[in-house]
Amino acid sequence: MTFIYLVLIAAVLVFGIGVVLWNRRRGARPVQQRAAAAPVASAAPVVPDIAAIAESVREAVLQVVGESEVVDEHVPEALDLGGERPTFRSRMAKARSSLTGTLLGIRGRTGITSDTWDDLEEALLRADVGVRVTNELLNGLRSRVKAKEITEPGQLLDALQAEMVSRLDGADRSLHLEPGAADEPNVWLFVGVNGVGKTTTIGKVAALQAQAGVSVLMAAGDTFRAAAAEQLTTWAERSGAEIVRGKEGGDPSSVIFDGIERAAAKGIQLVLADTAGRLHTKTNLMDELRKVRRVAEKGRGRVTEVLLVIDATTGQNGLAQAREFGAATNVGTDGSGVTGVVLTKLDGSAKGGIVFAIETELGLPVKLVGLGETIHDLVAFDPTEFVDALVTLD
Repeated sequence: MTFIYLVLIAAVLVFGIGVVLWNRRRGARPVQQRAAAAPVASAAPVVPDIAAIAESVREAVLQVVGESEVVDEHVPEALDLGGERPTFRSRMAKARSSLTGTLLGIRGRTGITSDTWDDLEEALLRADVGVRVTNELLNGLRSRVKAKEITEPGQLLDALQAEMVSRLDGADRSLHLEPGAADEPNVWLFVGVNGVGKTTTIGKVAALQAQAGVSVLMAAGDTFRAAAAEQLTTWAERSGAEIVRGKEGGDPSSVIFDGIERAAAKGIQLVLADTAGRLHTKTNLMDELRKVRRVAEKGRGRVTEVLLVIDATTGQNGLAQAREFGAATNVGTDGSGVTGVVLTKLDGSAKGGIVFAIETELGLPVKLVGLGETIHDLVAFDPTEFVDALVTLD
């Protein structure tokens, strides 16, 4: 929008200069006399007020686009942290649509037949629940049907929903911020491939933690992706957090180490460390992550979370990512690797069932989910709300 405004001003200036030149040329011509009339004096050249014209153009632009649009794009917007938390049900229409059509058809039938089991299996697999989890869910239900505990399709679907919730209950989904000395900050490492929303997630977590009264420093350890450090810098300005960044293509470990040391020196409670999702060197990404984890543990900080960010739209591919990243970060002093998962873009995915595969097959708790683009849309994962949004028909 600033660019449009500058183009309009330039056009006005060119127009004004043209008017001046035209009037000067006109004033240099001989003035002809009309019959029976007094001589006509040469007209003074008309010089337009360029500043006034420019201001008029600016006012016209503002009337069209509004005052808030004519801003410097480099000035970070203030964060609005007063919005309401979105509901899973309101944001998971695509994921629910992959199941509800089949489930409605089953509920309307009489009795439980082989077709019922086939349709249920197909629906669960289509939602990306995974083969293993689907088989376990259906085998348990078959046993209950055989024992006459379940006799009607409606009862079967209710039992399926209850079983899905029970499989997700009991996991530790808290984000660990351990108390300690002022010069021993907590460190949360964020890992994941490029494009999953990792850097944006870090910015949102920083803003939410700052809102909760936690002092935050961001370490821009993804030095290989263009604009990653700029993104975090903007989030730091918005949330009031500090930031440490290095040279483009520099050593990610050194950036994170420097961030931890600065946090320790200034008594900052929490370091949020971005890591590379792809490298432009011969260094293997997983080797680099192992180094990052080792270096983070050597300083004065304590790595209390390693959060793997996965794009929900990738479905089962997220499992392979989780296995690789978990192995790469499993070098801490306590032998722990990934401590939890942040699942982004769940609002735009028909593959919400990936949650079951992540938790059942890998034993990793989903701690945060992204249900939209704004800061309010990064929320704590709630198993009951999630399953309700996924399979409830009314």
